[in-house]
Amino acid sequence: MIFAWMVLLTVLSVGFVVFPLLWQRQVPSAALDSTPAVLVDQLDEVQRDLDRRVISTSEAAAAQQEIKRRILAAARRATSGQVADNTSGRGTLFLAAFFVPLVAVGYYAIMGSPEISSLAYADRQAERAEQQKITELTDKLYARLTSEPSGGASEGWMLLGQTYYRMGDYTQAAAAFESVAIRDDATSATFSMLAEALVSAEQGIVTPRAETAIDRAIALDPSNPAGVFYKSMALAQKGKEPAAHALLLSHLETADGFAPWMEAFVAQANQIAQTLGRDPIALMDYAPMASGGAGPTAEDIAAAGEMSAEDRGEFIRSMVNRLAERLEENPDDLDGWLQLANAYKVLGEQKNAVSAYERASTLLSDLAPGDPRHRVVEQALSELKQ
Repeated sequence: MIFAWMVLLTVLSVGFVVFPLLWQRQVPSAALDSTPAVLVDQLDEVQRDLDRRVISTSEAAAAQQEIKRRILAAARRATSGQVADNTSGRGTLFLAAFFVPLVAVGYYAIMGSPEISSLAYADRQAERAEQQKITELTDKLYARLTSEPSGGASEGWMLLGQTYYRMGDYTQAAAAFESVAIRDDATSATFSMLAEALVSAEQGIVTPRAETAIDRAIALDPSNPAGVFYKSMALAQKGKEPAAHALLLSHLETADGFAPWMEAFVAQANQIAQTLGRDPIALMDYAPMASGGAGPTAEDIAAAGEMSAEDRGEFIRSMVNRLAERLEENPDDLDGWLQLANAYKVLGEQKNAVSAYERASTLLSDLAPGDPRHRVVEQALSELKQ
């Protein structure tokens, strides 16, 4: 329906520009209408000068003859129908009427999102009301924390920081996390969340202030995946890609089975590997079975090795279908959706991969801001929708 309206509006807009140009109106020149009157006035002026004896008779006769000649010439031009037309700029307007809609349609085809359904006004009102309620609750929490003589509970400041982060106010989130970071009870997670807020506030740039928080997070807990992840970012941005790549791989190799953060590490490692000209790695190299997933048994793997390429494809497809069926029964399994999305991406089924990542994104709100799965889903959707 929207495309029909767009076409109708485009046709009407072009019509308003083009139709007036189809009639080439001819407008009599204003100069031709006024010329004879001016010459007649000049003729009268010569006669008055002659009467006052300002000029001689011979001079008056010569001037009158010249003026009369000009009057006759102007009259002949008028009777021949010499006119001024309004063709100036018509070519430019015709080109504009053709190319402007063409460029607009081309731009929308590339940058637009016609597949996104419109949102009803009532739904927008409810969404705005909910957002307003969250903002009011956040302001009340901030006022309560700042009014307490003890400076407010650390848990309250962490909750406030996470709320600001989800609202996209990264500067305020960093300030809230920093209120806890200066205390003795600050943990590794406190500093990794602070680092993530600082990096997000700078649009992905790891500043010295953020790197200080990262180093504190790793010093308190060397196994903190968020700290290791952002440390690799800091190293890569300093031009130390080999060290960043090695840090990610070493952390993956020490993992005891599948963990949710591993997909973010694999994606980051492959991005750095592309810069270094190295081969990409796969999640299954470090975690062949996702926790809680319906992965293949040892017998399945052995049987797959003896299958033909066609049978192996069907075997993989059956495992993916089993995982999809399990997720329909248990839709709150975030790691399962990430595993399914990655499987679809490997199979080249982009549409199904996007759908699985979008289902996973709806489950991210309960995670801490420093959880690497936020970045996994965001980066995957960005790449798949390009």
